[in-house]
Amino acid sequence: MIQLSINLNKIALIRNARDTRHPDPSAFAADVIRAGAHGVTVHPRPDQRHIRADDCVALAETSLGFNPDKTSGQSAPAGVEFNIEGNPFAAAQPSSRDGVSAYPGFLQLIEAVRPDQVTLVPDADDQLTSDHGFDIARDGERLAPVIEKLKSLGCRVSLFMDPEPSQIERIPALGADRIELYTESYARAHERGEYEAVLAQFQEAAAAAAASGLGINAGHDLNLVNLRDFRIPNLLEVSIGHAFTIDALRWGIPETVRRYLETLSAL
Repeated sequence: MIQLSINLNKIALIRNARDTRHPDPSAFAADVIRAGAHGVTVHPRPDQRHIRADDCVALAETSLGFNPDKTSGQSAPAGVEFNIEGNPFAAAQPSSRDGVSAYPGFLQLIEAVRPDQVTLVPDADDQLTSDHGFDIARDGERLAPVIEKLKSLGCRVSLFMDPEPSQIERIPALGADRIELYTESYARAHERGEYEAVLAQFQEAAAAAAASGLGINAGHDLNLVNLRDFRIPNLLEVSIGHAFTIDALRWGIPETVRRYLETLSAL
């Protein structure tokens, strides 16, 4: 079955609006996992506007044990994974908020937390949200040693990519394990009711990834409406955050997880 990973950024954004401890991303993570989700995703940014570095540490140490102590040889519970997204070149940055620790730099954070999966994303520090994939022809030389380092930490590595087969075919030489297809163009086309041509681009990109030995994840603006038509070959995981948070406000966490799992099972 296609795995469902819940992005917790919006939960942290709600908490930060009042500078309190609630809602607690770790508690929310526990709830979605108990409801049947296969994992959680976070995308900490240097300004820590939503998910903070401390949240990542807390999620890794939660009693659910997304990835207990990697040095001990223990493994995470079956099907439960922790995925951290971000710009691998994001540097350390001091915190501007009382009681919030400094951002240590993306690679330093990953080394401390060692999540199951790291999804590298080419976004700027002040970017509102991710809006494009890597240009491997341009960025590949910088990415290769980063990928090697992350894999030495025991992390699976995924690259955030536009649905461009010519770019995807360059990835195996870098050593990455998966891609995450950036699905905003599909979501916008689906809203217009004319998504078939765009979906075909994603199907072609997925075929290129599979032929290159890469696993395929997908995410960005997917929801219960457009997800049911997102039929691409060899899809392993979707990451849902903004839409999931909205749906959970309407139906509650267990029912929302159930609806997403039901939709994924039909793909």
